[in-house]
Amino acid sequence: MSQLLINDIKQTIDVSEKEIEHIMTFFVSDTFKKKDFIIRESDKVEHMYFILSGLVKLSVMDNQANEHIISFAMDAWWETDYHAFYTQTRASQSLRCIENTRVLKLSYGGYHRLLQEVPKMTHFFLNKAVRGHTSSQRRILSLMTLSAQGKYEHFLKYYPLLLQRIPKTTLALYLGVSRETLSRFFRSPSYCD
Repeated sequence: MSQLLINDIKQTIDVSEKEIEHIMTFFVSDTFKKKDFIIRESDKVEHMYFILSGLVKLSVMDNQANEHIISFAMDAWWETDYHAFYTQTRASQSLRCIENTRVLKLSYGGYHRLLQEVPKMTHFFLNKAVRGHTSSQRRILSLMTLSAQGKYEHFLKYYPLLLQRIPKTTLALYLGVSRETLSRFFRSPSYCD
């Protein structure tokens, strides 16, 4: 069993050890190497992923083949193309590993059985959805209202642990600034690509 996922669940809902044992039977572990795709655009999205270790990015390509990064997920975070997962349609986004990554995956069918068999998990996933939605709104507002420096400071405030793990070029794409502009903001000589 993964203590990281157990801790994540117990921080949100009150569950017994017997319930935890049952909940964990719905998850399957998987590993991916750096640069592997967990989901490619147009794939059918069968799973949501709990990141045990590693770092991934959720992104989309536009018609000119420019990548737009929507989000990152690291240890103890959840990620997938949620629209495609919940509607069981093809992915409009890709999920790709920035680092070697270990996950626990929960299938679409398993998700629904889990909610039926352990109803309090509905509250758990609702809590995760609300937190994700709030984070997305905060990001959209920062992109719409902040200067390049402000976007960087916003990212630093909310995601300081990611700063040392994300290559500068990737972070610049996420913030919508040039790599040169981003380089001016770094104060720490310890940052490395």
